[in-house]
Amino acid sequence: MTAPSLPQQPSKRVMFLRAIRRRCPICGGGSLFTGWFRMKDHCPHCGIRMRRGEDGYTLGALWFNLLLAETITMAVFVGTLVRTWPSPPWDVLQVLGPAEAILMPLLIWPFARTLFLAFDLSFRPLGPQDLG
Repeated sequence: MTAPSLPQQPSKRVMFLRAIRRRCPICGGGSLFTGWFRMKDHCPHCGIRMRRGEDGYTLGALWFNLLLAETITMAVFVGTLVRTWPSPPWDVLQVLGPAEAILMPLLIWPFARTLFLAFDLSFRPLGPQDLG
């Protein structure tokens, strides 16, 4: 019996474009999630492991999640200030800013998971341990 062969790893650009669409960075296959917050253990198309066997792997995805969510929140805040200057809607910003800071990480989570996987794959290419 022969071991399954590793899929060919695409370019970094392709991996990140696939990850932004919540697809497998390696094969581009979808259906990686069983719900909004729960990712499957393996890609249903190419079979690579989604966690890659490292302690703290979810912590890296959490870091990506926080980075993306807070960057978007600050961009919206600063963009609103710039567009409405000299009289920004301070009352609206005081209510919606914290609400956005709380909701954005929840909305970004699946994208952060696939983007972190693409990020990890760009520094640590696929190996035999990533299958099965």
